[in-house]
Amino acid sequence: MSVPGEGLVKGLAVTLKTMTRRSHTQQYPDVEPDLPPRSRGVIALLEENCTVCMLCARECPDWCIYIDSHKEEVVVPGAARARQRNVLDRFDIDFSLCMYCGICIEACPFDALYWTPEFEYAEYDIRDLLHDKERLGDWMATVPPPPVHDPNGEPSKEESTAAKKALPAGDRPAPAGPVGRRGPASSPRSSERTSPADEAET
Repeated sequence: MSVPGEGLVKGLAVTLKTMTRRSHTQQYPDVEPDLPPRSRGVIALLEENCTVCMLCARECPDWCIYIDSHKEEVVVPGAARARQRNVLDRFDIDFSLCMYCGICIEACPFDALYWTPEFEYAEYDIRDLLHDKERLGDWMATVPPPPVHDPNGEPSKEESTAAKKALPAGDRPAPAGPVGRRGPASSPRSSERTSPADEAET
């Protein structure tokens, strides 16, 4: 059976308990916060890696990435005809719409987008939250270095390839053969089989 006012007493007990404790307040902005290494702040753009594949804009659930480009002919000596490549004209991210899900960074196949821990880019005008490619490129200076590879983990493909190339030709492992169903010639019982003519002689 509950006593009248029991909930009020429990609530006041919690209040009195916290009142006697010393508060720990971070003195921001006088003291910079100690952010985790994988904090999600603003998104940086490495323009030379962008191939205008439009994957980031198509995968963005908020449609806050705007990309414009044009094609440019590149003359290659010895080629039969000139090649074409995409030239990035506009790459804007509207951070007033962005929900910082990171899908654009994960979808980029050429490592053109990076997370930075910078979060101090508030504006008085919401229109200033539309960052163009020049401003996104300026954030690249704040991108932290990648974490150190775990020595107990599996080596990356680049490390494995470099280690194989460093070995002498005789010590390199043989390339793996095609994986599939073995034919009759490679069957372990193929040598034990007899032809109908041999069976008739016996």
